[in-house]
Amino acid sequence: MNPFTRFLRSQRRTTPADLEVFIERWDRLESLIINVYRRGSVDAETEAVYADLRAWLAEHYRDWAVSLEPFWRASREGGAPPPSDPFARLLAPTSARWFIHNRPAMQALPAAREALNRYLLSL
Repeated sequence: MNPFTRFLRSQRRTTPADLEVFIERWDRLESLIINVYRRGSVDAETEAVYADLRAWLAEHYRDWAVSLEPFWRASREGGAPPPSDPFARLLAPTSARWFIHNRPAMQALPAAREALNRYLLSL
């Protein structure tokens, strides 16, 4: 888990269970994207994990999209406001291959993380 997100969660008495699961899966997706970007390649196992994470997160992001929107709009992506929802952009690709050498995707990751962290602070 992202260390700062872990710290924020530890400061809360309770975090909604469905949000806990969403964050845990988002952490796994984030880690996978970073690893694919760094390695510059994708194997079949990574593609399968990505497909499972993407399907679950895409379905459940609908539950959080409205709540997270003001937070991602206030975040920064490459020093500027995000051009669109970073969560939706990171969940759109149907293959983990899309993240190989994809710098814009890497800039969307911090915007999504910042939105999650700010949302946690607001609870």
